[in-house]
Amino acid sequence: MRRLLLPFLLTTFAAQAQVPTPAAPQAAPVLLLGGTLHTGTGQVIENAAVAFDKGRLVYAGPRAGFAQTAGYTVRDVSGQHVYPGLILPNTTLGISEVESIRATVDDQEVGALNPNVRSVIAYNTDSDVIPTVRLNGVLLAQSTPRGGLLAGQSSVVQLDAWNWQDALVKADDGLHLTWPQQVVRLNPAEDAAALTRRQEARITQLRDLESLLSEAAAYRKQPAGRKENLRLSSMGGLFDGTKTLYIHADYGKELIESVRFARRLGVQKVALVGARDAWMVLDFLKQNDVAVVLSRVHALPRRDGDDYDQPYKLPAQLQAAGVRYCLDYQGSQETSGARNLAFIAGTAVTYGLTKEQALTAITLSSARILGIDKDYGSLESGKSATLVVSKGDLLDMRTNAVTAAYIDGRSIALESKQTYLDRKFRGKYGIE
Repeated sequence: MRRLLLPFLLTTFAAQAQVPTPAAPQAAPVLLLGGTLHTGTGQVIENAAVAFDKGRLVYAGPRAGFAQTAGYTVRDVSGQHVYPGLILPNTTLGISEVESIRATVDDQEVGALNPNVRSVIAYNTDSDVIPTVRLNGVLLAQSTPRGGLLAGQSSVVQLDAWNWQDALVKADDGLHLTWPQQVVRLNPAEDAAALTRRQEARITQLRDLESLLSEAAAYRKQPAGRKENLRLSSMGGLFDGTKTLYIHADYGKELIESVRFARRLGVQKVALVGARDAWMVLDFLKQNDVAVVLSRVHALPRRDGDDYDQPYKLPAQLQAAGVRYCLDYQGSQETSGARNLAFIAGTAVTYGLTKEQALTAITLSSARILGIDKDYGSLESGKSATLVVSKGDLLDMRTNAVTAAYIDGRSIALESKQTYLDRKFRGKYGIE
C-alpha cells in the first residue's frame, strides 16, 4: 500500500504546484478599450469602453461616452469581446476532484437529512480543476452538496482565492432537497409486493421531510435564549425568504408535487433543479413564479415519444413562456466537465435562443436565482468588475479563447496544469 501511495502523493503535490497563485487586489484603475461589450442584460455595444477601479465598474458603455484616460492602465481589446464572468450553479467543483478516487471526493455526508451540513467548508481552493474552468470564462460557482434526501447547504464562491473564507461570495444561500421519485413499475417482472414496499418507503421519506420542516418552522417562533438546535436553525431562512429551497426533481408530476409541498409548509423561495420535464408544466411554473436551474441540455430525450431535440430546445421553451431559469452543467464528468458551461448555452442558441439570451442564462439569470445579482451577473456601473475578454464568441467552442479575466478587478492568471504541460512539451520538441 505504501509503495502505491507514495507515487500518488508525489504526483498530487507536483500537480498542485501548477495551481496559479491567487491574484492581488486591484492596485490601479484599468480601462479596456475598443472591444465588443456584452453586458449580460441583452445589450451589445460595439467599440466599447469598460473602466474599473478598486474592484468595481466605473463605466461600461460606448467608447465615446468615456473620455477620461488619465490615471488608467489602458488595454486595447479591439476585435475582442468582453463578457460578464460566467456563473456555474449546482456544481461539485472544489469539493470533488477525481471521481474515481474516493479520497478526493467530499461532496456528501452520511445520512438522509443533513440540513446543517455546509458544503463550503470542504471547498478546496487548490483544486487542479478550478483553473481549467476559469480558462473558459467561469469565474463564480455554487458549491453544492450531494447525497441523501436533504443534502445540506450550498454557498456561492469566486474561483480565485487562498481559502474558502476568501472565496465566499454568499454563504449558505440555500438547502438542497432531492425529491423522492414517483413509484412506477419500470420492470414488468416486479411483483405487487415489491412495488408496495417502494411506495411505502417513499411515503416514509415524505413524512420524515414534512416533520422536519414543520419542526423548523415552529423552532423559529421559540423565544430568544433557547438552546440552539443546529439542524433546525439552519432551516430558518426557508421561512423568511433569506434562503432558497432547491428541489432536485425531473418528472412533471414531481415538479408540481414538490412545489406545492414546499409552499404548503411555508417555504418562501423555491427553485427547481434538473427539471427535464419543465416543458410539460410551463403554465404552472409561470403562475407560481418558480425558478428553474436547468440541467442536462446535452442529453438524449427521456422517452421514446419525445422530440429528438427536446433537451436542446427546452431553454427556448422556458424563455418563451416567461419562466425564470438559468443553466448549469451536469454530465458523466460533472466536475471536470464544468468548463463546458458556455457551450451548453451555445447549444441553446442553435435551438431557439438568441446569443444574448443564452449569455444571460449563464450570467445575470444565474446571479438573480442565487441572490447575488446586486454585484454580479452583468457589466453595469457600480457592480463588481468580474469579467472575461475573449478573442471570439465565448459560447462557441471553435472561437472561445479567453485572453484576460478579472474577479473583483483582480487580474486572474490564465494558467492550468494543461497549459503548463503544453508549454513544457512544446519546448521539448521545439514547437512554436
